[in-house]
Amino acid sequence: MKKCLSWGAMVMAMTALPLSAEEVGNQQFASEADSVATQLAAIEVTANRAGVKTPVAYTNVSRRQLEKINDGRDIPTLLEMTPSVVTTSDAGAGVGYSSLRVRGTDASRINITANGVPINDSESHRVYWVNMPDIASSLSDIQIQRGAGTSANGAGAFGASVNMITDFPSTERNAIVSASYGSFNTNKQTVKVSSGLFGDHWSVDARISHIGSDGYIDRAFTQLWSYMGQLAYRNDNTTLRLLAFGGKERTYMAWDYASKEEMKEYGRRYNPCGRYTDSDGNTAFYKDQCDNFVQHHFQLLLNQNIGPYVVLNAALHYTNDDGYYDQYKTGRTLSEYGLAPFIGADGSEVTKSDLIRLKFNDNDFGGGMVNARYQRGSLSLVAGGAANWFMGRHFGQIKWVRNFVGAIDPLQEYYRNSGRKFDSNFFLRGDYEFGPGFSAYADLQYRHIDYTISGLSDNYDWNIGGMAPLDVKRNWNFFNPKVGLTWNRGGHRAYASWSVAHKEPTRDNFTDSDPNMYPRAERLFDYEAGYSFSSSLFSVGANLYYMDYKDQLVVTGQLSDTGNAVCVNVPDSYRMGIELQGVLKPVAWFDWAINATLSRNRIRNFTEYIYEDEWTNPITFDLGDTPIAFSPDFVLHNSFNFNVAGFDASLVSRYVSSQYMNNARSAEAKLDAYFVSDLALGYTFSNLRGVRKLRVGFTVYNIFNEKYCNNGYAGAGYYLEDGKPVVYRYAGFAAQATANVLGTVTMTF
Repeated sequence: MKKCLSWGAMVMAMTALPLSAEEVGNQQFASEADSVATQLAAIEVTANRAGVKTPVAYTNVSRRQLEKINDGRDIPTLLEMTPSVVTTSDAGAGVGYSSLRVRGTDASRINITANGVPINDSESHRVYWVNMPDIASSLSDIQIQRGAGTSANGAGAFGASVNMITDFPSTERNAIVSASYGSFNTNKQTVKVSSGLFGDHWSVDARISHIGSDGYIDRAFTQLWSYMGQLAYRNDNTTLRLLAFGGKERTYMAWDYASKEEMKEYGRRYNPCGRYTDSDGNTAFYKDQCDNFVQHHFQLLLNQNIGPYVVLNAALHYTNDDGYYDQYKTGRTLSEYGLAPFIGADGSEVTKSDLIRLKFNDNDFGGGMVNARYQRGSLSLVAGGAANWFMGRHFGQIKWVRNFVGAIDPLQEYYRNSGRKFDSNFFLRGDYEFGPGFSAYADLQYRHIDYTISGLSDNYDWNIGGMAPLDVKRNWNFFNPKVGLTWNRGGHRAYASWSVAHKEPTRDNFTDSDPNMYPRAERLFDYEAGYSFSSSLFSVGANLYYMDYKDQLVVTGQLSDTGNAVCVNVPDSYRMGIELQGVLKPVAWFDWAINATLSRNRIRNFTEYIYEDEWTNPITFDLGDTPIAFSPDFVLHNSFNFNVAGFDASLVSRYVSSQYMNNARSAEAKLDAYFVSDLALGYTFSNLRGVRKLRVGFTVYNIFNEKYCNNGYAGAGYYLEDGKPVVYRYAGFAAQATANVLGTVTMTF
């Protein structure tokens, strides 16, 4: 690749931790996808990757980058230096339950795939990275597309897509052993082996990992195990791969967060999850307040060359996951759990008591996809389709009730329901170079969804005196066109595009609501335009976006008949902003990389609902245009990188402006701005006796000891005083770790 193109490739991907600009793969302008095209051509099973002719804002993170920063933290944390990304961590140290937002959109609106196979849960639309620990150790690269992106399988991309490609089949024998240890007893052990090519056609790759952490937040421990196995066959025209990967996790809950008052009294590491008062009147914490889950993924991937111009890709996949969480609840009404009141030791009727509940989730997801790529001269076409089936079973049991008189035999079930989903799509995408540097792009997708939910909800309906019945039958037909123009010549690149995306509601949007409040699907018109210039000394670029939403689902404070907060379709909302990127490399051993996003995210004519004692008699407030929750107006990532004779060092910084945790612009629900810096040091030894490569890395996270929170929740209610409503508000905050360290040693044989 010419040097000017490689510099153009750096502008947008100011990626995480100890990465120099030269390593920082690609972005919207000139993609590393082109530099690895020869590798991908033989095995590519996904057609949703963007390239230099695709008018999409994107960033590629390569295997080399992931290897440097993969010290056991979750994927969202590894991607936190890419443009417009903000990450969260329940345990406060990047291990356990974590998530990412892109342009302010949450995880349920970010499409995640692995080799083109959907990873988002079919009902919640979320990806729980804790179920795939250390997946980074088995990835070839990751592409993040911002905005509507290209046509993809699975959940609609309403803010971004994250497309992961797993390791290529090995060509030579090797083994990698890696271990990390640091603050909060955070530790990681990984063993990875590759057979190399045998029998002229076959190869085997395998990995096993363990990750553990006590967490920064009290009791927020995590124990994770994961694996990856790959059997591959290849000849001149065919590649066939069988993959199996998955994980097992046990994680103590930390998602209730602490109020500012609790942090002041008990410290900022305080965790209210599992708290109760024992029989002696002392405060105690339930030791098994944990999430327990197992997830397995299986993929059969085929790549077949058909003549000089056509490549066929096909995949079959199946995912099984099964687990539960164990939760102590205080002062619960027994009838809400299918239990009758009982006569206590003092002779009075007991209608409320402490109890322990188990909530189970057992899912099966499978399907297939196929696409064919035709490329000849100035024309490239991709056509394909996919069909996926999902079955989810949800049920709850009562494990224990304080002083209960009667039988709970063996674990009394108090609700059970199931969800079934069929999701299919067909697409045709192409680009045509019609003049020097000019390309036209079109992407047309049709998507059909059938979704049903039946059974009894976990919500008690006081109107009928029992668990709320569920009888949801919905289907949607979406047409998602995307068109654009690109110009790429002489170090300059410019593009403009218009895209349409649709998204169906999640399971909770139905189960937490009632039939007269069931939501509609959402729609997005995404307008994007970008320009970049690259040279051997520097690269600069800008991307403008305007994301216009119709019927976006947001929390307004409204409650269902069963008292649950519901998401409501708002007619008009938008996200608009500019993403700026720059790289300067004055000398071979130093570079400076920076990216920033300035945005405005608003709901037009927002109405807030607040209930008396959080339950009855709602009052409303018309607040006009309000900021969308969890959408900071300014995000900045900065990186100074040094690389000399095997030694590398990076000082990276992240600034996130203040943001609200509700849509009502209330001060009590505000997350303060924060500025966090990390210092990463590393040295790579090569050609040691018996060891091909030895890398030692040491990172000080939050080196300036910033005390900040990056997530939380907010609520409100009112009471009457002299006949007038007095509003009160409350919030919980996810405190993040102060200065902490993590060291890593990786040996390649």
